[in-house]
Parts: sequence; structure tokens; C-alpha cells
Amino acid sequence: MTPTDDIDRAIIVATQQGLPLVARPYHAIAEQVGIKPDEVMARMNAMLDRGLIRRIGVVPNHYAIGYVANGMSVWDVPDEHIDELGERVGRLDCVSHCYRRPRRPPQWNYNLFAMVHGRTRDEVEAKVAQIAALLGEHVRGHDVLYSTRILKKTGLRLAKTKS
Repeated sequence: MTPTDDIDRAIIVATQQGLPLVARPYHAIAEQVGIKPDEVMARMNAMLDRGLIRRIGVVPNHYAIGYVANGMSVWDVPDEHIDELGERVGRLDCVSHCYRRPRRPPQWNYNLFAMVHGRTRDEVEAKVAQIAALLGEHVRGHDVLYSTRILKKTGLRLAKTKS
């Protein structure tokens, strides 16, 4: 899908690096794009509904706020239970994102991934133990892959001008 008009496109370009860090971000976007703040909000909601944008949310730099022991916990759980288990794990406060990935046996048997952030590895391990307790008898194996650097914090970007 593509934006329906130049105003939608301008709103996407204005927000794709993040909302302005001001008291009234939609007003700042409106001023930049040349429309009223209510129209910015209405258009963004419409783009969400149509799937042009996936979400409006905070994407923190965990390292900058002191969470330097970040670990992707990986789990081997039965495929027939993964949707239910993934939803339960994804609702935990300690999990920033959770998703299913295909197995690659025999080297990689994990199919459920849950990102956990902590200030220390001990803190991450305690949170992983909480996930293990939640998954209970369904856990056939797990590991934690610790981050060493930030690789990506952005999605697809539109160019400022049309080609």
C-alpha cells in the first residue's frame, strides 16, 4: 500500500525518525506539514487502520537508559502450543517483543523468541527464569543470546521527495 496523497506521505516522512520530542508533537508535525493537529491525528489513525503504518510507539535506546545486559531468550516449545504461549510471554512486563521463528534443525531447534532487557545479566537471567516458569512443562530447551551492540533501530524509510 502507498499513501493516498501527498499529505499522508509528508506525515510519514515527518514522523519516520520518531515523533518530535516536544510537549505537543502532533502540533509540531502539523506546522511542518501545513495542516491542523487534529487532521494529523485523524490521518495517522486512518493510516494505522489501513495498514500503511503499523504502530505508533516508543522505541527506546536501552543502552542509553542503562539497560546494557539485553538478551534474546530463545525457546523450544511445541509448535501446537506456540501461539498461546507466545501471547502469554508477550504480555509479560519484562518482555519488549516476542515472536515465532522457524526452526533450523539440527543446529537450531528454537521457535519462540522473547527479548528481555536488564541492567545486569543476573537481572536478565531472573526474568528468563520467570518466562521459564510461565512456560512450565512446555519448555524443551532454551538459551539466552546477549546483545553486544545495536544493529538496527529503524524500519523502511521513505525518501523526502517522490521519484
